[in-house]
Amino acid sequence: MANRKGSIERSAEETNAKPSLAHTLRELEDCMDLVHRTFPEIHTHVLYFGHLVNLQQLNGDVISPLLHVRMEELPLLFRQSQFVPAADAKELITGILDGKAAIFHHDLAYLADVYGPEARSIQSSETESVIIGPHEAFTEQASSTLSMIRKRVKSSHLKVIQLSVGEVTKTNVYILYIKDIVNMSYVRELIDRIKKIEVDAVYDTNMLIQYIDDHPNSIFPQYLTTERPDSAVSKLVGGRMIGFTEGSPSVFSAPSSLFEFFSSSDDYYQRWALGTATRLLRFIAFVITILFTALYVSITTFHYEMIPENLLITLAESRSKVPFPPVYEALLMEATIELLREAGARLPNKIGQTIGIVGGIVIGQAAVQAGLTSNILIIAVASSAIASFVVPSYVMSASVRLIRFGLILLAGFWGNFGITAGVAWIVVHLSGLTCLGASYLNPVAPARFIDWLDVFIRAPFGLLKERPTQAEPANMRKTKMRK
Repeated sequence: MANRKGSIERSAEETNAKPSLAHTLRELEDCMDLVHRTFPEIHTHVLYFGHLVNLQQLNGDVISPLLHVRMEELPLLFRQSQFVPAADAKELITGILDGKAAIFHHDLAYLADVYGPEARSIQSSETESVIIGPHEAFTEQASSTLSMIRKRVKSSHLKVIQLSVGEVTKTNVYILYIKDIVNMSYVRELIDRIKKIEVDAVYDTNMLIQYIDDHPNSIFPQYLTTERPDSAVSKLVGGRMIGFTEGSPSVFSAPSSLFEFFSSSDDYYQRWALGTATRLLRFIAFVITILFTALYVSITTFHYEMIPENLLITLAESRSKVPFPPVYEALLMEATIELLREAGARLPNKIGQTIGIVGGIVIGQAAVQAGLTSNILIIAVASSAIASFVVPSYVMSASVRLIRFGLILLAGFWGNFGITAGVAWIVVHLSGLTCLGASYLNPVAPARFIDWLDVFIRAPFGLLKERPTQAEPANMRKTKMRK
């Protein structure tokens, strides 16, 4: 508390202090990356961080004019638009830290916006790959993210609000929405939550949304994140808000529902029948990945009568050499699969793919031959692992994998009753989740059947005449199609 009070007092002092070269150098002392250029003929100094500025723009807007100006011409030069007077010391130092150049002449100080650090070029998303449609993805540059959205939404109704989070990092946060479509009560609620965040640092969008969750202890993600501009724009047009932080390629949308995590951009770029079939396949994969291994444990432990007679003989032979109960056997193999998955994700791409494929085959075959597991469990675990990859959202896929372990334990202790109790708890938990106060299970709870045309199926565009009701947009109706 004392440290925060001291920080507030220093901030007040900086706000009241006049901008000066000496004060600025004291505040930025021991910063070896600070560039200090002097122009003794005209008694002028320039301060900037070399790695934050665009050197070509700096030379053209600031350095070159100062090199060729005479003392009596300085007042006229500083009236040009690129030189903005600094009101106080805090604004001056913040501007330098934001990548601007500070120009000092006697008791006057100006800021020139020459921000332009090096950044990676626009590439395709590695976590949200599509077969049909645009392949470009957001980068860590906020200006690049905004430009890709503006390029797709050429409307004066698209509004951008900038906030700052983090006492130390002062990370820029951007909130975007389309006026006259979005529900402004959600915009105000989101802005209020972000303003109330009091932490030293926020590094990424995925870190930010954990501070504004309605239910921070839930394992389910409550904000949909994406790296694709087309997906972000579809949320804006659908009446939602999007937001992101400087330095992060991820954009979140709000309010979000569970069913959005099973939707992909591919659904809208294919014929509606193919998009519907693919979406239904994802829901089936969701059921398989959380229940398949748990059902194996339940049936082989308590409910042999559910197995067909011919398969029962095969299963008995397969398990005859296994010394462990089915629940230990399943947990061992599931943990092994997760280790292989994590190792494949952390290693370089070529090596990671080799580890995943070869490791899975070798370990699975060796485990069966050693009598540590049965062939049928290998099939169940592999099917569950493959089904988890069908879920388009990585964060939702990770949550689903965690649920699977819980259901396996319940199945090992109480059989089918344990699975039923676990599934019931999941449904009750999901029913209680909200995102900015909106139901997480919308449009199932509350039931809004018109929205099902773009949830469980992907209906033809001619039938998708209204925006999703979860966000309660100010304008429900989309533009009518001309016949």
